[in-house]
Amino acid sequence: MTSSSSLTKNQKLVLDALEKEKGPLSAYSILDRLRDDGLRAPLQVYRALDKLLDLQLVHRLESLNAFVACAHPHCHASHMIAFGICETCGQVWEFSDDVVRDRLMGWAESHDFKPSKTTIEMKGVCADCRAAG
Repeated sequence: MTSSSSLTKNQKLVLDALEKEKGPLSAYSILDRLRDDGLRAPLQVYRALDKLLDLQLVHRLESLNAFVACAHPHCHASHMIAFGICETCGQVWEFSDDVVRDRLMGWAESHDFKPSKTTIEMKGVCADCRAAG
């Protein structure tokens, strides 16, 4: 994992914004939060996000077109990352599961399929939101 000292100013700002949030942020939401810090163009945010994705410090939630900071620095080693996403409050939980990974890899092997990335997004309502409702 890369230390934050090797990140550019914009990459640090974007990563810090994501780490402070409970839920995912779109690139434009990140830009809105960082305008006072000198980020003015969407391209600045997208470049920072691309690098942070390459460094495996953030995840892109495909179904939301949004980003979250990586909660588990070594999760990428499992090649299977899953997310629980509360549709009410927006909180995201990151986890990996060896049983699910093994089943998916077993299917891939039996079909001579070489996966490059596996991400599972599970949407629903968290316990806190259900209790409040």
